[in-house]
Amino acid sequence: MKNIIMTTTLMFIYWSGFAQQFNETIKKELAFEKKSDNNALMIANINGSIKVEGYDGDKIVVEVSKEIIAKTNERLEKGKNEIQLGVIDLADTLILYVKGTCSDFGRRNQQYHRDERTGKGWNYNWSGWGKDEDCKEEYQYLMNFRVKVPYGINLAVSTINDGDIDVKKVSGGLYADNINGSIKLTQISGATNVSSINGNIDLEYDLNPSLPCRYYALNGDINIHVKKGLGASVSFESFNGNLYTNLEAIEPLPVALEKKPKKDGVEYKINGNRYKVGSGGVCLDIETFNGNVYLKEI
Repeated sequence: MKNIIMTTTLMFIYWSGFAQQFNETIKKELAFEKKSDNNALMIANINGSIKVEGYDGDKIVVEVSKEIIAKTNERLEKGKNEIQLGVIDLADTLILYVKGTCSDFGRRNQQYHRDERTGKGWNYNWSGWGKDEDCKEEYQYLMNFRVKVPYGINLAVSTINDGDIDVKKVSGGLYADNINGSIKLTQISGATNVSSINGNIDLEYDLNPSLPCRYYALNGDINIHVKKGLGASVSFESFNGNLYTNLEAIEPLPVALEKKPKKDGVEYKINGNRYKVGSGGVCLDIETFNGNVYLKEI
């Protein structure tokens, strides 16, 4: 243990002694050209955290803390110039992303989600198609987002490394995806689709879900707090985890046979872990691999 600590300390001293660092705060105020109940904001981060809070206003108030670390001034200057906040305005939808990386951001880039791959939507081109083969990021960077949004906005947020996702006071539809970090959603009430690979998921609803919701964690627990009187159909699946609840009005449902069309035919999936909560209703689809689920009324 002492050898490991000593090695880590020496590596830190070496890096901090030779690294150059640059910090900048980027501020923007954005508005939807076409305003409606379907307005949506997408934040696609790579390295860094995302914090979003709803407020009683109609503007998107953005503050991004940008940090560049490099071993030489030349590389530092390259990072300062290349890494920028990208904004795409689609009139009724706004997209914030990290501009200047070796992975282009755009429409119909390959999108990976667990064992599925599609070419739809907006995403980073992780395969590097369309980029110079010699593209190298010779520096480290962080882009930490702090954003204020109208309460009723529809929101899609994602990040990969070195940051957690924290969203509160948003009543619209909410999609959140994190690879190496946690997800915390509080004072929410809309349809929810949440996915985490290495991190816990914590949700607290102001109003119980009235539309289908999906929760997935590979290595982490899922904590779902709802108000009393929940009516739902709960589907639970886990390889190495259990479902715990303080709900009293809960009873098992019959085994369901789910039919999924495939390119080479049809796939059937049997789901025996289904429960009726209260009078039943909206579907809450919950899945973990290594982690427990805690569904509680508060």
